[in-house]
Amino acid sequence: MIKHLKDLLNPKTLSNMTALIVAAHPDDETVGAGSLMPTFRRLSIVHVTDGAPRDMKDAFHAGYCSRSGYANARRMELFQALRLARGESLDCSCLGYVDQEAAFNLSEITRKVLDIVETVRPDLVLSHSYEGGHPDHDSTAFGIHMALRMLKHNDGYGPTLIEFPSYNNHSGHASFLEFLPVPGFQELVKTLSPAELEKKRRMVESFVSQKSFLKVFPLQLERFRFAPGYDFNVPPHQGKLYYENHDWGVNGKTWRALAKKACLKLRGGIRTNPVIQGH
Repeated sequence: MIKHLKDLLNPKTLSNMTALIVAAHPDDETVGAGSLMPTFRRLSIVHVTDGAPRDMKDAFHAGYCSRSGYANARRMELFQALRLARGESLDCSCLGYVDQEAAFNLSEITRKVLDIVETVRPDLVLSHSYEGGHPDHDSTAFGIHMALRMLKHNDGYGPTLIEFPSYNNHSGHASFLEFLPVPGFQELVKTLSPAELEKKRRMVESFVSQKSFLKVFPLQLERFRFAPGYDFNVPPHQGKLYYENHDWGVNGKTWRALAKKACLKLRGGIRTNPVIQGH
């Protein structure tokens, strides 16, 4: 096992690896790990939601009059970004949950993610950190963490889990692409080369419908770390969560209650206590 993140994320190492990215929405993978996507020997991507909320506000803002039309547009934008990243077709699937509703399907998401990991058998999994930014991001983090704990418990197989940040409200204001601090877990800050930066800029620009939001994310840096063993029964940080400033389906208290319920539902095949794995 590679114990140092800088060694693991070396391009020569990654070029020999099979990777799976599990993301909440189309564009999360590009914002969080766009510079790594061209590097892997083989890359599979799964999105938990279709990126189209039921309330239609985002769809109308982007110029779409139907939820399905907006969801399809986001998927076409994703395919354009992936073509720029790798110049080839990818194993890219979507679980199909409605944007902002992943929290209500946590146990089902966990089982579906587990099936995908067992099928792909990746060396490396990349996904969201648990940070209180978006309930779908936290739900995706829950799903992959629980799936990997179940997999480890059942047959001893466990790919390395690397996480990337999106946004949080830890300091009382929005922070983008910055991790919440976790003692003992050091982050790797990757500064993109000019070529990587230009490619990522073009990938991000593919998401035309998300232009107004994606402009807040810095392009020149990406951050990664080995994923801590989160306890999803407690808030990711003290104070108001980022998504509690928005009407995105749930608040933190409700999300944690749903996570607890899902843990109980899954306990026949899963270890619910966090397993902290230092590297």
